[in-house]
Amino acid sequence: MLPVVSTPTRMFPVVRSALRTLFLSSALLGVGVQGVSAQTVDDGGDVASQQLNLPRDVTVFGKSDPNVRKATAIVNGRIITGTDIDQRLALIITANGGKVEAEEKERLRVQVLRNLIDETLQIQEAAANDIKVDPAEIQQSYERVAANFRQSPTQFDAYLRSQGSSAASIKRQIEGELAWSRLQRRNIQPFVNVSEDEVKSVVDRLNAAKGSDEFRIGEIYLSATPENREQILANARNIIQQIQQGGSFAAYARQFSEASTAAVGGDLGWVRPAQLPPELATAAADMQVGQIAGPIEVAGGVSLIYVMDKRKVLTADPRDSLLSLKQLSVLFPQGTTKEQASAKAASFAAAIKEIKGCGQANEVGAKIGADVVDNDNVKLRDLPPQLQEILLNLQVGEATPPFGSITDGVRVLIVCGRDDPASANAPNPEQIMAQLEEERVNKRARIYLRDLRRDAIIEYN
Repeated sequence: MLPVVSTPTRMFPVVRSALRTLFLSSALLGVGVQGVSAQTVDDGGDVASQQLNLPRDVTVFGKSDPNVRKATAIVNGRIITGTDIDQRLALIITANGGKVEAEEKERLRVQVLRNLIDETLQIQEAAANDIKVDPAEIQQSYERVAANFRQSPTQFDAYLRSQGSSAASIKRQIEGELAWSRLQRRNIQPFVNVSEDEVKSVVDRLNAAKGSDEFRIGEIYLSATPENREQILANARNIIQQIQQGGSFAAYARQFSEASTAAVGGDLGWVRPAQLPPELATAAADMQVGQIAGPIEVAGGVSLIYVMDKRKVLTADPRDSLLSLKQLSVLFPQGTTKEQASAKAASFAAAIKEIKGCGQANEVGAKIGADVVDNDNVKLRDLPPQLQEILLNLQVGEATPPFGSITDGVRVLIVCGRDDPASANAPNPEQIMAQLEEERVNKRARIYLRDLRRDAIIEYN
């Protein structure tokens, strides 16, 4: 039996800020890209060397400067430095709240180096095929990332530096993903074909499976060979441990998964067990939302899978309802003890019981000094699982029990309206064809990268 564990779920302060917080925790490493960065020596230095008649290889005699960037690996002549690794590692640690044990940090450094090497190979192969990414396009993507944090690019630069990373690290990551994606579109996608009969077969199976379980799965795929399989299995177990302790599955998927879905945090989308490899299907069948399983040995490597959501095939799901909510919240003064917070929460709960529908929420909120926030068009499915279960059983005008913490204060949600979902329909043929094509492109891309590794000249220091 594969180990299956539940990942921790946090209550959020307010619906709007919570959704943003959940997004940012993954967006820090997301930026819509895959892989890790590798900064390189500026070619412009050759000009200065020629002007000053300096040798290309300079040996420094005496005490070395601790700020000198030393090569950790050289991939087909392209340098990856310890600074490159440190800056990408800093992003991972930040995404996990800064809580990474020293032993785990060293293991992550090794994995980051592997991924830096892969990204370098991808960029080099794209360049060999005359594929170059315009710096202006990279900057535009970087500005979108900064905007997700509600910061200007300059502010985001400073934030990254404060975390021990840099803008150059993320920009290199963006360049690598764009280059590799374009290479796949040129060298792989034109040779991938999906017939209409195959699409029709999927539609028929969906209709036959109506009412059965369907999962939204996240996957982290790590390639392995017979020689390094034990090490990869150990790495996979360590990743699970970090996620159990509060790490972001999406963040780990973006940095370490070798599947093309790494760019979207490992999200495979909605799938039925029959659509998964048999090993993954067996594990997913017994899992609940929020659980992670693995490592699961599959062809060519190992996988970790995370059940992000669950629903019935072609059946309307009440969790797809759109809610109109009022949120009442009271913050605790700094220094509030647990006993004082409990007393204030009890008083808050008593006041909430007097509310008769959303029409009285503002009035009661003013009396008890609570902030009142309107939240419209909130999909029930997007809320934390424990709130989903409560809200599913509430009628319009009813409120949740108080929830929160000493840090975030206490709050309740009042249901002001509910729009039930329409009957679910099967995905259209174009969507099915796109999914099948993506799966085949993903498989060929892994083989492509494997061949690049085999042909590469890599020096380690």
